[in-house]
Amino acid sequence: MSSQVETVIESLKAQGRGALIGYLPIGFPSLAESIEAAVALVENGVDILELGVPYSDPVMDGLVIQEATQKALEDGFRLSDAFTAVREITARVNAPVLLMTYYNPVLQYGVEAFAKDLAAAGGAGLITPDLIPDEAHQWIAAAEKYDLDRVFLAAPSSTDERLAQAVKLCRGFVYAVSTMGITGARADVDSAAHTLVDRLHKVGAKYVGVGVGISSRAQVAEVLTYAEGAIVGSLLVKALSDGGVEAVGRCAADLAPASS
Repeated sequence: MSSQVETVIESLKAQGRGALIGYLPIGFPSLAESIEAAVALVENGVDILELGVPYSDPVMDGLVIQEATQKALEDGFRLSDAFTAVREITARVNAPVLLMTYYNPVLQYGVEAFAKDLAAAGGAGLITPDLIPDEAHQWIAAAEKYDLDRVFLAAPSSTDERLAQAVKLCRGFVYAVSTMGITGARADVDSAAHTLVDRLHKVGAKYVGVGVGISSRAQVAEVLTYAEGAIVGSLLVKALSDGGVEAVGRCAADLAPASS
């Protein structure tokens, strides 16, 4: 069993750089446009895709992402659309596609059924922001069965014991939340991110992606000096909202790190 995400990160490390991970919500501004936008990200330098499943109570998301996901829900987003998007995107580009979803939709759908349908669509795995590793037994079992990555979050407030547990149970990478708060572009990525990544590496993490607040090429480059991945979301969503698929492609190209 091999991780699509880890394979990409290893390949990039051999080229002397880290991974640019791009987030967009599925179904915004429409399902078709969200698929085109995701393809545009990969065509313009994004290495791994994180596609958000719209949810009615997105506790971790800032206003830009909340408004986008709310529009997708108002326009009739259904969970089956997530599998359609993954299937169509993976048919066109090579990048691994992770779904970012709160856990309740997975429970409602059926954990094993969700894993089975995601794998069948070509998905790489799940990022689950509100699922802690010690309550994830059912998901971990389904992910193992269908060879899917499982990405858990680690925060600066986490104890070393909890960080070690997350590292042990993650596959793909550990998602290091760079700041104590919700998502959104920030002028500075908190120094807490660097400290957190160091702590994760010390307890055995091989691959760490830093998200929340990254909004410039300089920040991507800075994060990739100490982490294996830099995750950009709100900036890309705003570009898509303001200028459509062409604009989000340009934004990705502006962020993409150069090989060293």
